Amino acid sequence: MRVVEVSRFGGPEVLTLIEVPDPVPGPGEVVVDVVVADVLWVETMIRSGHGGRYFPVRPPYRPGPGVAGTVAAVGPGVDPAWAGRRVAARTGERGGYAERVAVPADGLVPVPDPVGLWDAAALLHDGTTAFGVLDLIPPRPGDRVLVTAAGGGLGALLVQCAHAAGARVVAAARGAAKLDRLRRLGADHVVDYSAPDWADRVRAVTGGLDVVFDGAGGAYGRAAFDLLEPGGRYSAHGTPAGEFAVPDPQRAAARDVTVIGIDDIRFPPEVARGHLVRALDAAAAGRLTPLVGQTFPLARAADAHRAIEARTTTGKTLLTI
Repeated sequence: MRVVEVSRFGGPEVLTLIEVPDPVPGPGEVVVDVVVADVLWVETMIRSGHGGRYFPVRPPYRPGPGVAGTVAAVGPGVDPAWAGRRVAARTGERGGYAERVAVPADGLVPVPDPVGLWDAAALLHDGTTAFGVLDLIPPRPGDRVLVTAAGGGLGALLVQCAHAAGARVVAAARGAAKLDRLRRLGADHVVDYSAPDWADRVRAVTGGLDVVFDGAGGAYGRAAFDLLEPGGRYSAHGTPAGEFAVPDPQRAAARDVTVIGIDDIRFPPEVARGHLVRALDAAAAGRLTPLVGQTFPLARAADAHRAIEARTTTGKTLLTI
């Protein structure tokens, strides 16, 4: 079967398609025939060698945090009723950029009938993170909420959920196409943060913020923190602008701002599974729509990474097998 491997840190060209034997399920495992693999921004950072202390991955490794597909085989000790079922599964260090993967059966999440496998893969990581962040910093009716990197897969989910909670949502992204789609997903205001005065525009329409969901990081995240009113809440969970924009603890404490960071949303497996179940159930009920912007075949995994790094993507990027 075909898998993608990273033998050394570097540019997208280090994503190499290779042939390996088909996996065999061990005790407590199943093999999933992959239909769609999840692709994350953070994978481009890890691949380039800039994972740092947050993601201490070393080559050679197989990228891909998770997949959606159909159970093809079950190992010893696994209920045979799993065979043939549509599932979403995290792949861990085994990697998800592959035609087939062996994964622990206790981590499988059934995909509800109304949800397509593309949407299931789009929710596998971003839906889990969104519901985890929302549990830690729940927006309330009337809250003024800013979502940065709102045009990404996670940001688009947070826009929808904050809107559904009754908050007034400002979505910050780059480019008219992304902003138009975010309006349709429930954003009350949209701001293009390629404009130098974008933060002033946010303040003009809100007067100040109660909640920031920062998926951008860097200078964007720091500017967003400055817009928070005393007693506000801030999530620093994104890095596309270069680094997690974690505020100075003393400064946050002086303003009574609650801050969560990447370590707070690294959930134990059973908690992450529960968040994913909730996200899939919300999608099945029509309350949540994953924003899938583009797909690439497995052999073009490098092109998927190039597109993400060039910021030419909208919403979620997936690999189709």
